Amino acid sequence: MPRIYTYRGKTAEELAALSTQEFSKIVNSRQRRAIKRIGLLYKKLAAEVEKSKKSNPKKVIKTHVREAVILPSWLNLKFGVYDGKTFQEIVITPEMLGHRLGEFVYTTHRVMHSAPGIRATRGSKFLAVK
Repeated sequence: MPRIYTYRGKTAEELAALSTQEFSKIVNSRQRRAIKRIGLLYKKLAAEVEKSKKSNPKKVIKTHVREAVILPSWLNLKFGVYDGKTFQEIVITPEMLGHRLGEFVYTTHRVMHSAPGIRATRGSKFLAVK
């Protein structure tokens, strides 16, 4: 039997039917305040989401707004969240509701170093170049 995901006692279908104001009443105060205060950036992102849902729901929505709180109307949409260098793709699942977009895209990555080059270290100073 598959597990049914609930958020504060509501299923994903019930959450998808809620408006932004109704959803903001059931999240924590920090998220509720962010939804109210982000303003213009949030409105532009919400307009782009609505446009994408009507035209092509599989299209990736690119954004720099990492502090945007994930809303139920965004379920199953693809977002390209900017990490400072590239746009990392994420798909919104019910478990992500109420979190920020930036929480799922890290800005720092693991650094991979290779071996030092010729004459890059003290010991290799006396090696022949040819």
